[in-house]
Amino acid sequence: MSRWPEPWSGVLARVVDEAHLVTGDRLAIMLDSVVRDVGLTADILLVDLPQRALNPISPHAVPPVQVEGTVAGRAYQLAEILPANDSSGERLLWVPLLDGTERLGVLRIGLAEQVVDDRDLRIRCWSLAGLMGHIVMTKIDYSDRLRSLRYNTALSVPSELLWQLLPPRTFATDRVVVTALLEPPDQVAGDAYDYSADSTTLNLAIFDAVGHDMRACLTTALAMTAIRNARRAGETDLATLADRASDLVREQPGPLRFVTAVLARLDTENGVLRYLLAGHPPPLLVRSGRVVKELAHPPRHPLGLPWDAPVDLIASEQLEPGDRLLLYSDGIVEARNASGEFFGEQRLVDFTERASLAELSAPETLRRLAAAVLAHQGGHLQDDATLLMVDWSANSHRRMCPEVFVARP
Repeated sequence: MSRWPEPWSGVLARVVDEAHLVTGDRLAIMLDSVVRDVGLTADILLVDLPQRALNPISPHAVPPVQVEGTVAGRAYQLAEILPANDSSGERLLWVPLLDGTERLGVLRIGLAEQVVDDRDLRIRCWSLAGLMGHIVMTKIDYSDRLRSLRYNTALSVPSELLWQLLPPRTFATDRVVVTALLEPPDQVAGDAYDYSADSTTLNLAIFDAVGHDMRACLTTALAMTAIRNARRAGETDLATLADRASDLVREQPGPLRFVTAVLARLDTENGVLRYLLAGHPPPLLVRSGRVVKELAHPPRHPLGLPWDAPVDLIASEQLEPGDRLLLYSDGIVEARNASGEFFGEQRLVDFTERASLAELSAPETLRRLAAAVLAHQGGHLQDDATLLMVDWSANSHRRMCPEVFVARP
């Protein structure tokens, strides 16, 4: 019998209280101990950076679960609570684990014989998973165990540095969804993405530095930091932000370096997008399931190269509700197969259109697109590749949460 007068209130209270002192590697032990008061067992599985495997935090020798071809993986992909039975016949629920809307993995919830799997239980499990998602991210910054489970492979030093600088891969409100992806996650050096959001504005950036080494990493880091620094000091003009980054990159000693970029600013209330291209591939605009245009305003030089602007650098585009914006680096379209054939812009367009018509969530769309690009190049990219997707929609965030939450009164 539970020692809590209202068992589930006690569960959440104990999780909060015990999380203050628990280390990251013991989170699963703590959670499993707490939920036994309500007839459950629990484990936490973190997805790796390539989003191919779900790795248990449990200190016991438990093998990873693949994202493709498993119930757990499907729960992760579709953000749905899914039932299953393990090899011993134990009833399970696989519950998506999110930090806000950033997909971290899944919870494995085991149900005792007397526990009824109904809508009320699933709502409670979803709340528990939301709390655990936030707690996991508070621990991951100083837990090498959690980071190693999330990386699932050795990272290069430039890659390690870049991942420390990046915001979460996914962020959403009831107006906008932004999600990003880097490949190969263990070797990326010169590519990066950035965004910041408040109640009415979304700032976006994507970068691709020349080279594939530590200097490329530092060039991108300098450009991104210069733009963040100016923006946080109150600067909103995209051309000025680009100039600040370009000046800082150009001032560095050694051989000339540069980085291509797209900078953008979206008013999430009225859908007005302002953007600047700095020698980078133009973003794609998807409307009603079709790529309707490239945002190909005349660009300035890449950041770090001398530039005297002869034309207006800033373009404006009016988005319509439901529009999707895709920013990408050339590592996507220049991926080659064994015959030397590029992945190309047309394949990118075709995939983006099919994913939009299938109503996949933005993060799942990027995961599958990255898998398609990797498959085209035999599982190994020769260059960094970055994708950044934005949905300006009042409904897109609903695809990122279980139906029990979306339909909750």
